[in-house]
Amino acid sequence: MKKKLLAVLLTAAMVATMAACGGGSSDQGTEAPAEGSEQAGDDAEAPAESDAEAPSGNGADFKIGLITDVGGVNDGSFNQSAWEGLQRAISELGVEANYLESKTDADYAPNIEAFVDEDYDLIICVGYMLADATKAAAEANPDVKFAIIDDATIELDNVSCLMFKQEQASYLVGYVAGLMTEKNNIGFVIGMANDNMNLFGYGYCAGALDANPDVKIQQFNADSFADPAGGKSNANTAITNGADIIFHAAGGTGLGVIEACKEADGVYAIGVDSDQSSLAPETIITSAMKRVDNAVYDAVEALIGGTLESGVHTYDLAAGGVDIAPTQDLLPAEVISAVEEVKEKIVSGEVVVPSSQEEFEAAHGDVYELD
Repeated sequence: MKKKLLAVLLTAAMVATMAACGGGSSDQGTEAPAEGSEQAGDDAEAPAESDAEAPSGNGADFKIGLITDVGGVNDGSFNQSAWEGLQRAISELGVEANYLESKTDADYAPNIEAFVDEDYDLIICVGYMLADATKAAAEANPDVKFAIIDDATIELDNVSCLMFKQEQASYLVGYVAGLMTEKNNIGFVIGMANDNMNLFGYGYCAGALDANPDVKIQQFNADSFADPAGGKSNANTAITNGADIIFHAAGGTGLGVIEACKEADGVYAIGVDSDQSSLAPETIITSAMKRVDNAVYDAVEALIGGTLESGVHTYDLAAGGVDIAPTQDLLPAEVISAVEEVKEKIVSGEVVVPSSQEEFEAAHGDVYELD
């Protein structure tokens, strides 16, 4: 068969997480706390607060807390996007909003407890890695509302699960990679291999193969969302083995992937979660976007309006919850046109993006290796 997947399974040891250096800004100049103002674990004091003064309005009586995963609020990916959505809620809805960064997984529970102790109305936990700590806190505090991003396992009346069809966005960037590669050789670096994260891989590989049946896809498991050095090593291996485009779904680890592509000659990177083109404008050809910012904002708005419901809330391509990044300066017009056509086919149901290994293999006859 012409369609091939070259699986390269590399596992990188966990290293120290990135230090926070502040988040993005809202339209009113909201900034994240200065470095060192956020505390985690047993030494937690007061949660870090935004510098902005919340405007008056119905939201002024609500306190919203955000708990990041280990990538930190400045990861250029889903943690940062979540904080940006919360900053918009400060600006437009008038809420008070703070965040706490998790340096390690041991910080999840103490950080959540810090917000519980200060009577926060909604605590938003960023990432499936916080699921156990979120569930335990929600069970112990049934009067506190929680939201968790990228986890649908918690079935409690006070927990809203914010999910995304990331496989659809990944299919689109895979389609781009399949059309743009000049060597029929591309790469994929995942932060961790599990059911949720593998959705990125199913979509990316399916899109690339549908666009270019001859493409070879090198796959790497960095086994960390906070290891830029490991991500760079994975990317350099892919480049050495001939890849000219590499997609990462690896949070802070992906910053190393981008750096490796930037340093190489003629190699492009594909970002994830947010439009990452500003990190390397001449290197990042597109990004698979998950509108975590919109989901966070929607949750806060629903809380204020008294309509926030528990259960799973899914954001897909049709609803604008996922998409290809708006920055398309490095994409030829014919590639943009082809992507727009396939977007319409996904929304209409003509193209069904695989969301499991079985669906992927049934449609493409290839084996997805990152289990």
